[in-house]
Amino acid sequence: MNYIFLLLTALFSITTNPGEDTRTQMDISWGADASTVSSFVMYAPEKSDWSRALRADAEGRYCAVYNNVSSKKADGTNFFEDARFFKYDLYLNGLRPKTSYKYRVYAVSAHGDTSVSDVYRFKTSGSRVWQACIISDYHCYPPLPKRIDAAMGIMDKIESRYGYDWVINLGDVCAWGGSYSFWRGMYEQRQFKDHMWGGVNGNHDNMTRNYVLTNDFFRNATSNPLNGYEGEEGVCYWFKYNDALFIMLNNENMRDSTGFSKAAAWVEKVLEANGDARYKIVCEHYQWFFGTRGETSQYGRWHEIFERYGVDLALAGNNHIYVRAHSNGVTYIQTPSSDNERGQDPIKPLEANEDKINFRWNEGPHTVGAMHMKVTPARMELMLLDREGNMIDRVVVPARKR
Repeated sequence: MNYIFLLLTALFSITTNPGEDTRTQMDISWGADASTVSSFVMYAPEKSDWSRALRADAEGRYCAVYNNVSSKKADGTNFFEDARFFKYDLYLNGLRPKTSYKYRVYAVSAHGDTSVSDVYRFKTSGSRVWQACIISDYHCYPPLPKRIDAAMGIMDKIESRYGYDWVINLGDVCAWGGSYSFWRGMYEQRQFKDHMWGGVNGNHDNMTRNYVLTNDFFRNATSNPLNGYEGEEGVCYWFKYNDALFIMLNNENMRDSTGFSKAAAWVEKVLEANGDARYKIVCEHYQWFFGTRGETSQYGRWHEIFERYGVDLALAGNNHIYVRAHSNGVTYIQTPSSDNERGQDPIKPLEANEDKINFRWNEGPHTVGAMHMKVTPARMELMLLDREGNMIDRVVVPARKR
Protein backbone atom coordinates (compact mmCIF):
# COMPACT_ATOMS: atom_id res chain seq x y z
CA MET A 1 0.00 0.00 0.00
CA ASN A 2 1.27 3.49 -0.83
CA TYR A 3 0.85 5.80 2.13
CA ILE A 4 0.84 9.59 2.02
CA PHE A 5 2.66 10.50 5.23
CA LEU A 6 1.50 13.56 7.16
CA LEU A 7 2.94 15.36 10.13
CA LEU A 8 1.80 14.41 13.64
CA THR A 9 -1.73 15.77 13.44
CA ALA A 10 -3.98 12.79 14.12
CA LEU A 11 -1.81 11.20 16.86
CA PHE A 12 -1.24 12.42 20.39
CA SER A 13 -0.63 11.43 24.03
CA ILE A 14 1.81 8.67 23.10
CA THR A 15 3.42 7.08 26.13
CA THR A 16 5.11 3.81 27.09
CA ASN A 17 3.98 1.99 30.22
CA PRO A 18 5.11 -1.29 31.78
CA GLY A 19 3.85 -4.67 30.73
CA GLU A 20 3.33 -7.28 33.42
CA ASP A 21 6.82 -8.67 32.82
CA THR A 22 8.96 -5.87 31.45
CA ARG A 23 11.66 -8.30 30.31
CA THR A 24 9.49 -9.24 27.33
CA GLN A 25 6.35 -7.07 27.55
CA MET A 26 5.60 -3.38 27.21
CA ASP A 27 2.35 -1.39 26.97
CA ILE A 28 1.95 1.56 24.59
CA SER A 29 -0.84 4.11 24.89
CA TRP A 30 -1.98 6.78 22.43
CA GLY A 31 -4.90 8.75 21.14
CA ALA A 32 -5.97 9.32 17.53
CA ASP A 33 -8.58 11.72 16.20
CA ALA A 34 -12.06 10.61 15.26
CA SER A 35 -11.26 10.33 11.54
CA THR A 36 -8.89 7.44 12.19
CA VAL A 37 -9.94 4.03 10.85
CA SER A 38 -6.85 2.05 11.87
CA SER A 39 -3.66 2.55 13.84
CA PHE A 40 -0.53 0.51 14.40
CA VAL A 41 3.03 0.58 15.70
CA MET A 42 6.27 -0.24 13.92
CA TYR A 43 9.00 -1.20 16.39
CA ALA A 44 12.55 -2.51 16.31
CA PRO A 45 15.67 -2.75 18.49
CA GLU A 46 17.37 0.64 18.65
CA LYS A 47 20.38 -0.52 16.63
CA SER A 48 18.31 -2.17 13.90
CA ASP A 49 17.36 -0.58 10.61
CA TRP A 50 13.72 0.48 10.25
CA SER A 51 13.40 -1.87 7.29
CA ARG A 52 13.50 -4.74 9.81
CA ALA A 53 10.82 -3.27 12.08
CA LEU A 54 7.86 -5.38 13.14
CA ARG A 55 4.27 -4.22 12.86
CA ALA A 56 1.73 -4.48 15.69
CA ASP A 57 -1.88 -3.48 15.09
CA ALA A 58 -4.16 -2.15 17.79
CA GLU A 59 -7.92 -1.74 18.11
CA GLY A 60 -9.17 1.64 19.24
CA ARG A 61 -12.12 2.39 21.47
CA TYR A 62 -14.11 5.59 21.39
CA CYS A 63 -13.30 7.82 24.36
CA ALA A 64 -15.36 10.82 25.48
CA VAL A 65 -14.70 10.82 29.25
CA TYR A 66 -12.86 14.17 29.01
CA ASN A 67 -15.26 15.83 26.59
CA ASN A 68 -16.99 19.06 27.61
CA VAL A 69 -15.04 19.25 30.89
CA SER A 70 -14.48 22.78 32.21
CA SER A 71 -10.83 23.69 31.77
CA LYS A 72 -8.23 26.41 31.16
CA LYS A 73 -6.17 27.30 28.11
CA ALA A 74 -2.51 28.27 28.33
CA ASP A 75 -3.46 31.97 28.18
CA GLY A 76 -5.72 31.52 31.21
CA THR A 77 -9.05 31.73 29.41
CA ASN A 78 -11.82 29.33 30.34
CA PHE A 79 -13.02 26.74 27.87
CA PHE A 80 -14.65 23.32 27.68
CA GLU A 81 -12.49 20.44 26.51
CA ASP A 82 -13.28 19.16 23.02
CA ALA A 83 -11.91 15.64 23.53
CA ARG A 84 -13.60 12.91 21.53
CA PHE A 85 -11.11 10.50 20.08
CA PHE A 86 -10.06 6.88 19.72
CA LYS A 87 -7.96 5.52 22.59
CA TYR A 88 -5.46 2.79 21.66
CA ASP A 89 -3.84 0.28 24.01
CA LEU A 90 -1.15 -1.96 22.57
CA TYR A 91 0.28 -4.76 24.70
CA LEU A 92 3.55 -5.84 23.12
CA ASN A 93 4.83 -9.35 23.83
CA GLY A 94 7.86 -11.36 22.77
CA LEU A 95 10.38 -8.55 23.23
CA ARG A 96 14.05 -9.22 23.88
CA PRO A 97 15.21 -8.74 27.49
CA LYS A 98 17.68 -5.92 28.32
CA THR A 99 17.20 -4.34 24.91
CA SER A 100 16.63 -0.72 23.88
CA TYR A 101 13.76 -0.36 21.40
CA LYS A 102 12.48 2.41 19.14
CA TYR A 103 9.00 2.74 17.69
CA ARG A 104 6.69 4.95 15.68
CA VAL A 105 2.90 5.10 15.79
CA TYR A 106 0.83 5.35 12.58
CA ALA A 107 -2.78 6.40 12.05
CA VAL A 108 -4.71 5.83 8.82
CA SER A 109 -7.66 8.11 8.07
CA ALA A 110 -10.84 7.29 6.17
CA HIS A 111 -9.30 9.09 3.17
CA GLY A 112 -6.26 6.80 3.16
CA ASP A 113 -3.85 9.41 4.51
CA THR A 114 -1.41 8.24 7.15
CA SER A 115 0.01 10.25 10.03
CA VAL A 116 3.25 9.10 11.65
CA SER A 117 4.61 10.04 15.05
CA ASP A 118 8.07 11.00 16.18
CA VAL A 119 10.38 8.20 17.30
CA TYR A 120 9.73 6.92 20.83
CA ARG A 121 11.97 4.65 22.90
CA PHE A 122 11.98 2.23 25.82
CA LYS A 123 14.28 -0.35 27.36
CA THR A 124 13.19 -3.80 28.48
CA SER A 125 14.39 -5.08 31.84
CA GLY A 126 16.74 -7.98 32.45
CA SER A 127 20.03 -6.21 33.07
CA ARG A 128 21.83 -7.12 36.27
CA VAL A 129 21.93 -3.43 37.25
CA TRP A 130 19.16 -0.95 36.45
CA GLN A 131 18.28 2.63 37.34
CA ALA A 132 15.12 4.72 37.63
CA CYS A 133 14.09 8.31 38.23
CA ILE A 134 11.37 8.87 40.85
CA ILE A 135 9.25 12.02 40.64
CA SER A 136 5.81 13.30 41.65
CA ASP A 137 3.60 16.30 42.27
CA TYR A 138 4.38 18.68 39.44
CA HIS A 139 0.72 19.45 38.73
CA CYS A 140 1.03 20.18 35.00
CA TYR A 141 -1.03 23.33 34.33
CA PRO A 142 -0.70 25.15 30.99
CA PRO A 143 -1.33 28.67 32.40
CA LEU A 144 1.76 28.09 34.61
CA PRO A 145 4.20 26.33 32.26
CA LYS A 146 7.15 26.75 34.60
CA ARG A 147 5.72 23.96 36.75
CA ILE A 148 6.49 21.26 34.21
CA ASP A 149 9.66 23.08 33.19
CA ALA A 150 10.93 22.68 36.77
CA ALA A 151 10.07 18.98 36.89
CA MET A 152 11.56 18.14 33.51
CA GLY A 153 14.58 20.28 34.40
CA ILE A 154 15.49 18.24 37.45
CA MET A 155 14.90 15.03 35.49
CA ASP A 156 17.35 16.28 32.87
CA LYS A 157 19.95 16.93 35.57
CA ILE A 158 19.50 13.49 37.10
CA GLU A 159 19.71 11.87 33.70
CA SER A 160 22.90 13.70 32.73
CA ARG A 161 24.64 12.96 36.04
CA TYR A 162 23.48 9.44 36.77
CA GLY A 163 21.39 8.11 33.89
CA TYR A 164 18.28 5.99 34.25
CA ASP A 165 16.31 3.39 32.32
CA TRP A 166 12.75 4.37 33.25
CA VAL A 167 10.59 6.66 35.40
CA ILE A 168 8.47 6.01 38.50
CA ASN A 169 5.69 8.60 38.78
CA LEU A 170 4.00 8.85 42.19
CA GLY A 171 1.01 10.91 41.13
CA ASP A 172 -0.37 14.43 40.68
CA VAL A 173 1.30 14.95 37.34
CA CYS A 174 -1.75 16.97 36.21
CA ALA A 175 -3.48 19.81 38.02
CA TRP A 176 -6.81 18.42 36.81
CA GLY A 177 -6.79 14.95 35.32
CA GLY A 178 -10.14 15.62 33.65
CA SER A 179 -8.52 18.25 31.43
CA TYR A 180 -7.29 16.15 28.55
CA SER A 181 -5.35 19.03 27.03
CA PHE A 182 -3.10 18.91 30.12
CA TRP A 183 -2.23 15.24 29.52
CA ARG A 184 -1.80 15.84 25.82
CA GLY A 185 0.64 18.71 26.31
CA MET A 186 2.56 16.88 29.03
CA TYR A 187 3.17 13.86 26.84
CA GLU A 188 4.99 16.05 24.32
CA GLN A 189 7.88 16.40 26.79
CA ARG A 190 11.05 14.61 25.75
CA GLN A 191 11.19 12.51 28.90
CA PHE A 192 7.98 10.77 27.84
CA LYS A 193 9.40 10.05 24.41
CA ASP A 194 12.60 8.44 25.65
CA HIS A 195 11.51 6.32 28.64
CA MET A 196 8.93 3.95 29.99
CA TRP A 197 6.83 5.51 32.79
CA GLY A 198 5.19 3.49 35.57
CA GLY A 199 2.78 5.64 37.58
CA VAL A 200 0.00 5.86 40.14
CA ASN A 201 -3.24 7.83 40.12
CA GLY A 202 -2.99 10.97 42.26
CA ASN A 203 -5.93 12.89 43.67
CA HIS A 204 -5.36 15.71 41.16
CA ASP A 205 -5.13 13.19 38.30
CA ASN A 206 -8.48 11.80 39.47
CA MET A 207 -10.51 15.03 39.33
CA THR A 208 -11.88 17.79 37.14
CA ARG A 209 -11.71 21.49 37.82
CA ASN A 210 -15.19 21.16 39.37
CA TYR A 211 -14.22 18.11 41.48
CA VAL A 212 -15.90 15.42 39.44
CA LEU A 213 -13.96 12.32 40.55
CA THR A 214 -13.22 9.16 38.54
CA ASN A 215 -10.30 6.85 37.86
CA ASP A 216 -11.31 6.87 34.18
CA PHE A 217 -9.11 9.92 33.62
CA PHE A 218 -5.98 8.04 34.64
CA ARG A 219 -7.10 4.82 32.93
CA ASN A 220 -7.62 6.56 29.58
CA ALA A 221 -4.35 8.49 29.77
CA THR A 222 -2.20 5.35 30.16
CA SER A 223 -2.06 1.66 29.21
CA ASN A 224 -1.12 -0.40 32.22
CA PRO A 225 -1.48 -4.14 32.91
CA LEU A 226 -5.10 -5.14 33.46
CA ASN A 227 -4.28 -7.30 36.49
CA GLY A 228 -5.89 -5.08 39.14
CA TYR A 229 -9.01 -5.93 41.10
CA GLU A 230 -12.56 -5.23 39.94
CA GLY A 231 -13.10 -1.60 39.00
CA GLU A 232 -9.38 -0.86 39.20
CA GLU A 233 -8.10 -2.72 36.13
CA GLY A 234 -5.35 -0.63 34.54
CA VAL A 235 -5.34 1.77 37.51
CA CYS A 236 -4.20 -0.53 40.30
CA TYR A 237 -1.77 -3.01 38.76
CA TRP A 238 1.42 -4.92 39.34
CA PHE A 239 4.44 -5.61 37.18
CA LYS A 240 7.97 -6.93 37.42
CA TYR A 241 10.99 -4.91 36.46
CA ASN A 242 13.83 -7.39 36.38
CA ASP A 243 13.62 -9.19 39.75
CA ALA A 244 11.69 -6.40 41.51
CA LEU A 245 7.92 -6.60 42.03
CA PHE A 246 6.06 -3.28 41.82
CA ILE A 247 2.51 -2.91 43.15
CA MET A 248 0.76 0.32 42.12
CA LEU A 249 -2.22 1.52 44.17
CA ASN A 250 -5.05 4.05 43.78
CA ASN A 251 -5.77 5.87 47.04
CA GLU A 252 -8.85 7.54 45.62
CA ASN A 253 -10.93 4.36 45.68
CA MET A 254 -9.89 3.25 49.15
CA ARG A 255 -10.96 6.26 51.16
CA ASP A 256 -13.44 4.22 53.23
CA SER A 257 -12.99 0.88 54.98
CA THR A 258 -14.74 -1.08 52.22
CA GLY A 259 -12.51 0.35 49.53
CA PHE A 260 -9.41 -0.24 51.60
CA SER A 261 -10.39 -3.85 52.35
CA LYS A 262 -10.67 -4.59 48.63
CA ALA A 263 -7.27 -3.02 47.95
CA ALA A 264 -5.64 -4.78 50.90
CA ALA A 265 -6.98 -8.20 49.89
CA TRP A 266 -5.62 -7.70 46.37
CA VAL A 267 -2.22 -6.53 47.65
CA GLU A 268 -1.91 -9.58 49.92
CA LYS A 269 -2.82 -11.88 47.03
CA VAL A 270 -0.20 -10.30 44.75
CA LEU A 271 2.51 -10.37 47.42
CA GLU A 272 1.80 -14.00 48.25
CA ALA A 273 1.87 -15.03 44.59
CA ASN A 274 5.21 -13.25 44.07
CA GLY A 275 6.93 -14.21 47.27
CA ASP A 276 10.16 -15.09 45.46
CA ALA A 277 10.73 -11.56 44.12
CA ARG A 278 14.13 -10.23 45.15
CA TYR A 279 12.61 -6.83 45.96
CA LYS A 280 8.99 -5.98 46.81
CA ILE A 281 8.01 -2.35 46.25
CA VAL A 282 4.61 -0.78 46.84
CA CYS A 283 3.73 2.64 45.37
CA GLU A 284 0.80 4.91 46.13
CA HIS A 285 0.15 8.64 46.03
CA TYR A 286 -0.82 9.51 49.61
CA GLN A 287 1.95 10.01 52.13
CA TRP A 288 2.94 7.51 54.81
CA PHE A 289 3.51 10.30 57.34
CA PHE A 290 2.66 14.00 57.48
CA GLY A 291 6.00 15.64 56.86
CA THR A 292 5.52 18.89 58.78
CA ARG A 293 5.43 17.31 62.26
CA GLY A 294 5.52 13.55 61.61
CA GLU A 295 1.99 12.37 62.34
CA THR A 296 0.92 8.98 61.01
CA SER A 297 -0.95 8.87 57.70
CA GLN A 298 -1.16 5.85 55.37
CA TYR A 299 1.52 4.03 57.36
CA GLY A 300 -1.17 3.18 59.91
CA ARG A 301 -3.21 1.32 57.30
CA TRP A 302 -0.48 -0.63 55.61
CA HIS A 303 2.46 -1.38 57.87
CA GLU A 304 1.18 -4.71 59.23
CA ILE A 305 0.64 -6.10 55.72
CA PHE A 306 3.98 -4.78 54.51
CA GLU A 307 5.81 -6.36 57.43
CA ARG A 308 3.98 -9.67 57.14
CA TYR A 309 4.86 -10.12 53.47
CA GLY A 310 8.36 -8.67 53.54
CA VAL A 311 7.87 -5.46 51.55
CA ASP A 312 11.24 -3.78 51.18
CA LEU A 313 10.33 -0.30 49.97
CA ALA A 314 7.15 1.78 50.13
CA LEU A 315 7.04 4.87 47.90
CA ALA A 316 4.54 7.75 48.01
CA GLY A 317 4.17 11.49 47.30
CA ASN A 318 1.35 14.01 47.87
CA ASN A 319 2.53 15.78 51.05
CA HIS A 320 5.16 17.81 49.13
CA ILE A 321 7.71 17.16 51.89
CA TYR A 322 10.37 14.50 51.55
CA VAL A 323 10.23 11.97 54.37
CA ARG A 324 12.36 8.87 54.82
CA ALA A 325 11.42 6.43 57.57
CA HIS A 326 12.22 2.87 58.57
CA SER A 327 10.13 0.40 60.54
CA ASN A 328 10.52 -3.35 61.03
CA GLY A 329 12.47 -3.91 57.83
CA VAL A 330 10.39 -1.65 55.56
CA THR A 331 11.85 1.60 54.20
CA TYR A 332 9.21 4.30 53.68
CA ILE A 333 9.92 7.22 51.36
CA GLN A 334 7.68 10.02 50.15
CA THR A 335 8.93 12.39 47.49
CA PRO A 336 8.75 16.20 47.67
CA SER A 337 6.97 18.34 45.11
CA SER A 338 8.88 19.12 41.94
CA ASP A 339 7.03 22.06 40.35
CA ASN A 340 8.68 24.93 42.27
CA GLU A 341 5.25 26.16 43.26
CA ARG A 342 3.18 23.95 45.58
CA GLY A 343 5.64 23.07 48.31
CA GLN A 344 4.66 22.91 51.97
CA ASP A 345 5.32 25.34 54.80
CA PRO A 346 8.67 24.97 56.56
CA ILE A 347 9.28 21.74 58.47
CA LYS A 348 8.68 21.91 62.24
CA PRO A 349 10.06 19.73 65.06
CA LEU A 350 8.74 16.18 65.11
CA GLU A 351 5.80 15.55 67.40
CA ALA A 352 5.21 11.93 66.39
CA ASN A 353 7.05 8.88 65.05
CA GLU A 354 10.46 10.06 66.20
CA ASP A 355 11.49 6.40 66.39
CA LYS A 356 10.65 5.81 62.71
CA ILE A 357 11.35 9.01 60.78
CA ASN A 358 15.00 9.35 59.82
CA PHE A 359 15.09 12.41 57.58
CA ARG A 360 12.85 15.17 56.22
CA TRP A 361 13.44 17.88 53.63
CA ASN A 362 11.79 20.58 51.55
CA GLU A 363 12.50 24.12 50.41
CA GLY A 364 9.26 25.63 51.63
CA PRO A 365 6.54 26.75 49.17
CA HIS A 366 8.99 26.67 46.26
CA THR A 367 10.40 23.14 46.27
CA VAL A 368 11.97 21.13 43.46
CA GLY A 369 13.16 17.64 44.30
CA ALA A 370 13.27 14.18 42.71
CA MET A 371 15.10 10.90 43.26
CA HIS A 372 17.50 8.53 41.58
CA MET A 373 17.29 4.79 42.21
CA LYS A 374 20.02 2.25 41.39
CA VAL A 375 19.30 -1.46 41.86
CA THR A 376 21.71 -4.38 41.90
CA PRO A 377 21.21 -7.99 43.05
CA ALA A 378 22.64 -6.95 46.43
CA ARG A 379 20.89 -3.67 47.19
CA MET A 380 18.76 -0.70 46.20
CA GLU A 381 20.37 2.70 46.55
CA LEU A 382 18.13 5.77 46.55
CA MET A 383 19.22 9.39 46.46
CA LEU A 384 17.18 12.57 46.93
CA LEU A 385 18.41 15.39 44.71
CA ASP A 386 17.61 19.10 44.75
CA ARG A 387 16.86 21.36 41.79
CA GLU A 388 20.56 21.60 40.94
CA GLY A 389 21.06 17.86 41.05
CA ASN A 390 22.89 17.95 44.39
CA MET A 391 22.44 14.94 46.67
CA ILE A 392 20.46 15.81 49.81
CA ASP A 393 19.83 12.33 51.22
CA ARG A 394 20.86 8.76 50.48
CA VAL A 395 19.66 5.38 51.73
CA VAL A 396 20.66 1.79 50.94
CA VAL A 397 18.03 -0.96 51.13
CA PRO A 398 19.76 -4.36 51.12
CA ALA A 399 18.26 -7.37 49.39
CA ARG A 400 16.61 -9.78 51.80
CA LYS A 401 17.05 -13.52 51.72
CA ARG A 402 13.77 -14.94 50.44
